[in-house]
Amino acid sequence: MNNTQSTHSVTFAPEGRSITVMKNSSLIQAVRKAGLHINASCGGAGVCGKCKIIIEQGAVLGGESEKLSQKDYNNGYRQACTTEIIEDVTVRIPEESGRQKGGLSTDIPPRHRARMHVFNIDDLKKAGIFYPPVEKLRLELLKPTANDNRADVGRLIQGLADQHNKHRLVTDLPVLRKIRRALREKDFLVTVTLEQPVNNRSKCHLLNIQPGRWDHRNFGLAVDIGTTTIYGVLIDLHSGKILAKSSCYNPQMSYGEDVIARIIYAEKPKGLVMMQELVVESINGLINDMLSEVTLPGDDNKSSPIDRDEINSITIAGNTTMTHLFLQLEPDNIRRSPYVPVSTFFPPMRAADLGLELKRHCAALLYPAISSYVGGDIVAGVMGSGMYRTEQLTLFIDVGTNAEIVIGNREWLACAACSAGPAFEGGGITHGMRAVEGAISDFSINPETLEPMNITEGNKAPIGICGSGLLIIVATLFEHGIVNPSGKFNDIDTPRIRKGRSGMEYVLAWEDECAADHDIVLNEVDIDNFIRAKAAIFAGVATLLDQVGLQVGDLEQIILAGGFGSFIDLDSAMTVGLLPEVDPDKILYVGNGSLMGAWMSELSNHIRQDVVSVVRKMTSFELSEVPGFKDQYVASIFLPHTDLSLFPNAGKRFATCPPPSGRKHFRS
Repeated sequence: MNNTQSTHSVTFAPEGRSITVMKNSSLIQAVRKAGLHINASCGGAGVCGKCKIIIEQGAVLGGESEKLSQKDYNNGYRQACTTEIIEDVTVRIPEESGRQKGGLSTDIPPRHRARMHVFNIDDLKKAGIFYPPVEKLRLELLKPTANDNRADVGRLIQGLADQHNKHRLVTDLPVLRKIRRALREKDFLVTVTLEQPVNNRSKCHLLNIQPGRWDHRNFGLAVDIGTTTIYGVLIDLHSGKILAKSSCYNPQMSYGEDVIARIIYAEKPKGLVMMQELVVESINGLINDMLSEVTLPGDDNKSSPIDRDEINSITIAGNTTMTHLFLQLEPDNIRRSPYVPVSTFFPPMRAADLGLELKRHCAALLYPAISSYVGGDIVAGVMGSGMYRTEQLTLFIDVGTNAEIVIGNREWLACAACSAGPAFEGGGITHGMRAVEGAISDFSINPETLEPMNITEGNKAPIGICGSGLLIIVATLFEHGIVNPSGKFNDIDTPRIRKGRSGMEYVLAWEDECAADHDIVLNEVDIDNFIRAKAAIFAGVATLLDQVGLQVGDLEQIILAGGFGSFIDLDSAMTVGLLPEVDPDKILYVGNGSLMGAWMSELSNHIRQDVVSVVRKMTSFELSEVPGFKDQYVASIFLPHTDLSLFPNAGKRFATCPPPSGRKHFRS
């Protein structure tokens, strides 16, 4: 068989992008090869039903799924991961299956801004700790004479000691090769770039030397490698201000939306290399985007762009798995008991060695992790939120696919992680999606007619339900007696509640109201997935509190972090038992705490020293090994909880809420 017979072209509409693949390749492989994205919560295992694709021309083999209705199948829908290409085809990724724009903001929503924790650069300056880990220093050195013929390096070292009190120095061969020419080009006026050690007893690292005065041009990057999204900021290390921001979806999502799926893929031949290349390529893209946005006035008052070699450091935070994949460290044992990562501490590295398109002198600084499931993103969040400096007893929660929990204050810290599943990020929900345009993010209901009012991101026609919308929908249905504490629909006479393919369901939007070509519904399986996710988080909080001998009433503040955490509707969260029922005034929001912590570390070597002490004082609990966690979890698989004394206000509202019109009876 010749090559023409064994390969086929796949064209993606409407982009018109075409690629060639081997015969019998799966459509999801073709999507990945084309550099496109399709939702695949299960990583292509054929069980989530998210990777729907439309065959517009040509024939394929397979692709049937119980997740597809007969109507969808007749209209050309197939499940990409189980569809084989057997001839040239043209396909379309429907809007609800692809990677839509939006949903990448780290901004706190307006309703939460009054309780937003803000990082203030002036606080670092007032405390005298505003000095970046990589700094640029100007030196004016005496020229050699017959009476002073010291070696160039010796002259440089003495100048650093005399003019900047820097007495211990180490460098490497590439910098040594630049010193002679740099000293003489501007009459022994030079600027050196130094990396400060975390340990004051260690030596400074001479990273670069430039002829002339360049100490006012010092730039750094802070990056958060999230499981879903990668965020970056470009920072002026002279003023501390953010000059540009950029973000993109983590392309590893095409290989699984959770860390376990990605670890499994990384264990395959060349899988780890692929995972690393994807994230590095994305960070390089963010760097390009940010550099293209900024110009700054120079000494001649003319604006000039920031040159790539002016970026001297990059601080990176991510969960333990994301950090391992970025460094191409084998993550295999992170998912296997006793859950052992390769490392939790990472020494300073050269950014270029990691594949980043930055100059050799640029230092890469990575946040340390605590354990396999409490990573550098949470350490960065603890730093960014300031909870490690406060005397108040604080609960820090970063809500996502994994919920990481930290309890403590300046004296002590304890942490744990629990697997909430992908429900809060749109995974595992029939019509779940991320918070992009068209996602239902707010919801209310007419108690008499049970007709919904859906609010979508961007005020577009609905195409699905995002995590914050899911929370509000379930809480509203529960408060109005439409859903019972077990998450089942009560038997109510309304066309909005009907029997569906996954049990009883509530129709949020009819097909003719949607951008999707089907009704958007929430069914009992979706609600069950939501309840299990919220139960894992509350059980984690309750178990960790119990392990340190505290109760909810002892908490003086709760800090919510992460994309979903920033958008949590507090009333809804307490109604369903996701968060402990506390005074709302005790709750603060930090948004992307991981990015904030990375930004802080770019500005203060003192913060980096604090990071080391925070990691050493933090006690980690593996919840699966704590006997009481299972009992707490089982008790939490109800709305809001089996013990209503923990949620007196929610229980009171439910008890006094009048039944909706048309109710027939209560289903258990």
